[in-house]
Amino acid sequence: MNRLALFDCDGTLVDSQHNICAAMDACFAALDLPAPGPARTRRVVGLSLVEAMREIAPDAGGALHEALAEEYKSAFHRLRAEGLANEPLYDGIAALIDRLEAEGWLLGVATGKSDRGLKLCLEAHGLADRFVTLQTADRHPSKPHPSMIEQAMAEAGAAPETTMMIGDTIWDIAMARAAGTLAIGVAWGYHDADELLRAGAHRVAETPASVLEFARAAA
Repeated sequence: MNRLALFDCDGTLVDSQHNICAAMDACFAALDLPAPGPARTRRVVGLSLVEAMREIAPDAGGALHEALAEEYKSAFHRLRAEGLANEPLYDGIAALIDRLEAEGWLLGVATGKSDRGLKLCLEAHGLADRFVTLQTADRHPSKPHPSMIEQAMAEAGAAPETTMMIGDTIWDIAMARAAGTLAIGVAWGYHDADELLRAGAHRVAETPASVLEFARAAA
C-alpha cells in the first residue's frame, strides 16, 4: 500500500483567517445580523459552509443557514476580485512538502474549501501538481465525516494504517480518527494544541519539521 499524507488547507497549509473572518462578517452584515467576530469564526474553520453557519447561529433555521452560506461565497469572491484574498503559506510548509515527496509519501488535501477555492489557492503557490488527490466540501459531507479521507485513500491506493491526516482543528482530528488513520494536529493553526489532543490527536506538531519527524516514525 502507498503512504499518503493528507493535509487540511486553511490553518494548516495556508493562513487564510483574515479572508475567512472578513467574508464571514460581510455575509452576516448582508442579512442584517450581528457579525460573529474573529474568535467565533476561527472555531468553525474547516467545516462545510452550512455546517459552519449552523454552529455560529444554532437557533436560526435551515433556510437562513443556506442564505448565509451563499452570502459568504459572494463575499469571498468579491475579496478575490478586488485582490484582497491573501492566503500565505505558513513558514516551512513548502520544505515539508518537498521532504515528504522525496521520502516516498503521496500527498493530498482534504479541506472544507470549495473545488474552485482550493484550485486558486494551490495555483497561487505553485502547488497544483504536487497533490495526487484533492477532496473538498463540494463533493463530501462536512468534516468530521470520514468521506474525504476514505475517497483520498481509494484514489491514492493507500490504507488507514499507511495514511496520516494533518490538520489544525478538532474537525480534522475527529475525521482522521473516524477513518482509522494517524491523526496529526498542528499547533500553528486555529485550534489550540490541548484541544487537538483532547479530540484524539496522536501527535501535535509545533512546526512543519515536527510533522516530518512524526511521518518518519510512522513509516
